[in-house]
Formats: sequence, structure tokens, C-alpha cells
Amino acid sequence: MGVIPTLVKLLGIHCQNAALTEMCLVAFGNLAELESSKEQFASTNIAEELVKLFRKQIEHDKREMIFEVLAPLAENDAIKLQLVEAGLVECLLEIVQQKVDSDKEDDIAELKTASDLMVLLLLGDESMQKLFEGGKGNVFQRVLSWIPSNNHQLQLAGALAIANFARNDGNCIHMVDNGIVEKLTDLLDRHVEDGNVTVQHAALSALRNLAIPVVNKAKMLSAGVTEAVLKFLKSEMPPVQFKLLGTLRMLIDAQEAAEQLGKNVKLVERLVEWCEAKDHAGVMGESNRLLSALIRHSKSKDVIKTIVQSGGIKHLVTMATSEHVIMQNEALVALALIAALELGTAEKDLESTKLVQILHKLLADERSAPEIKYNSMVLICALMGSESLHKEVQDLAFLDVVSKLRSHENKSVAQQASLTEQRLTVES
Repeated sequence: MGVIPTLVKLLGIHCQNAALTEMCLVAFGNLAELESSKEQFASTNIAEELVKLFRKQIEHDKREMIFEVLAPLAENDAIKLQLVEAGLVECLLEIVQQKVDSDKEDDIAELKTASDLMVLLLLGDESMQKLFEGGKGNVFQRVLSWIPSNNHQLQLAGALAIANFARNDGNCIHMVDNGIVEKLTDLLDRHVEDGNVTVQHAALSALRNLAIPVVNKAKMLSAGVTEAVLKFLKSEMPPVQFKLLGTLRMLIDAQEAAEQLGKNVKLVERLVEWCEAKDHAGVMGESNRLLSALIRHSKSKDVIKTIVQSGGIKHLVTMATSEHVIMQNEALVALALIAALELGTAEKDLESTKLVQILHKLLADERSAPEIKYNSMVLICALMGSESLHKEVQDLAFLDVVSKLRSHENKSVAQQASLTEQRLTVES
């Protein structure tokens, strides 16, 4: 019925009338919860009016009322940008500066609300880019200064803000070149012993995002990121474990780094343990993917031996049956490298996990993706070097399944099927 634009107009005209203003804010607070209403709010000048009102308020309670309307509205990306353009960020930074050293309950609460809202504004792509200003922006610089502060809430907001700024390659490269990594690793170092879990999680999130651009990986490795991250291996907090794993996985594209980490027995043992974290699918998935990545990127016999000795093979075989094609494929490639480089060491584990039966099933299943079929056949050929596994391959009618794949629509699959068929025929 068009109530929203009418109320916004009222607020603009009668902003001197405290009772009416308050009533409008209560109504906005209730209306703003609805998704559909946010879009309607976005087509009014609510952002401008609320920021204007906010600037005038000195009393904590009044400001809190405005915050209660701003928070739900700021979930909408268009309104985020309007709030940034109306100057809300400057108001928030001012509050942070005023309240940072206070130990009064109200001030601590307001500091949290202001810094949380600041992070929320950075979740919008346009509003974030506007505030980044090529890394020269006043807002970005102020947020940077929060990270080394002694206030946990500001450390948290600072790290989350960096994670939000690190959502595109350009920003990530600029921040790494300008020393952000050292600030984040220093922050992590302050939270190793009995640290604040939310700060740990936020700092690790920021590092993981920063590690996505290829050019950043070597720089971050030489800045000591893996050492800083590995200090949290003993964490019992799944969110921290999840980000720790993600950060390491992003960093180990380089053979040297993968080899160094893959020979780290403590890390590999912890990964094998987390591969069984049934209650935490995210941690379980990331651990499996990191195990596989250590093998794929290092192509190292020592890494494979470490993983076999720590009991990692069974998890890679289970991963080959994952419902996610990417994970399945990563597992098959890792297993093929194991079979090519260290078949003797892994033979017993590969037998006990019934790998050959699993591969037969993957090849016979019409729903298997082409890359899964291709890598399953590569793996079968590699397993033939083991007498006992060779016997298993012969006992299952692999030739029938493979010869059917010679006419597969995917050229690579058809080619690999011919090679595999020849190999099976000769070996039999």
C-alpha cells in the first residue's frame, strides 16, 4: 500500500519531532525484516535520512534505535552502497574512535555494533570496492589500524574487513604487496595460547582469501604463513580447523611447499584424524582434499610414504566415491601417483580398502563423469604392477567394461580405454 515511502517522507519533514521520529524508527525496524520491503526501502532516500538523523544523536539509546533499523537494511546490497554514499562509514569510524578505550558497558556494546555494521557494509561488492579506493582509501587505512589494536572486538572486525576486501585478485595482490600478511600473522601469534576463537577464525579467513591469486602464494609462503597457521593444528574448534585447512590448501600449489608440508608427520596425522570428523563435513572434506593435494603437488615418494604410514590411504579411497566430482577426481589422481611412485608401500592398504572393486563400479556406472572414467583407467593400469592387485583386476571382468568405453563420446576416455584394453589383454 506504499506505506514505506510515506513514512520515509514523514521522517524527512519532521526530523525535529522526537516522538514522531521515534515512532517512524520503530515502524522501520519491524518493516525492514522483510526481504521484499528492503527492495522498496532501496528506492527511497532512507539511507540519507537515517545517516542525517544518526549524526544529530548524542544519546546512546537513540543511536541504538537507529542501529536496529540500519542492521537489517544493510543486508541489501543496493542499500549498502547508498549508506556508504550517505557517509555512514565516517560516523561509524568516529564512534569506534570515541569508544575504543572505554570500559562502560554501553560504550563496549556500541563499539561492537558500529564495527559489526562496518564489516556488513563491506559484504557488498560495490560498497566494498568504493571503500577500498585502490588501497589508498581513508577507510581501508583506518580498518588496518584495528588489527594491531589491543581490543578483541576491533581485531576481529579488522580481520573480517580484510577478508571482505580480499574478494578479488586486484585487492588481494595490492594488500599482500603492502604488508598485510605480517599484520595478520602477528595477530594470529597473539592468539595461539588460549586465544580468541573468533579472531583466529577471522584472521585465517583473511589469509585464505589472500592466498587465492597465484602471484601471492610464493610471497605468503616466504612471509611465514604456513608456520603461523600450523600453530593452530592443536585447535579443537571446527571453524578454526576448517579455515586452517583451506589456507594451507590454497598455498601448496608449489611443489616445494607441498613436499615440505607433506613430510610433516604431525600435520599428516592430524589430517588423517580430521578425515574421520563425521560431525563436521566441512573439516572432513577439506582434510581429504589437502591430503590429496599434498600428493598431487609434491609428486614425492617421501610424502606418499608419510601418508601411507599415517593411515591416509583409506581416506583417499573413500574420497574416490564422494558425491562431488571434483573431490572424486582429486582422489583418483592422487591414488594414481601413489600407484606409480610407491606401489609396494601402499599395496596392502589398497587391497584392504577394496579399491579395485570401487574402480570397477565407477567404470561400469553410466553416470560417472568422463574425467572419473579416464582417471579410473589410468589407475587400473598403474595397479597392474602389483601381483595381488593384478589378480584382483583379472578376477573382475574389467575387459568387458573397458572395451565398451572404446566408443565413448569423449575422445580422451575412448583413447584411454583402447590403451587400457591392450594392457589388460597383454597382462592376462
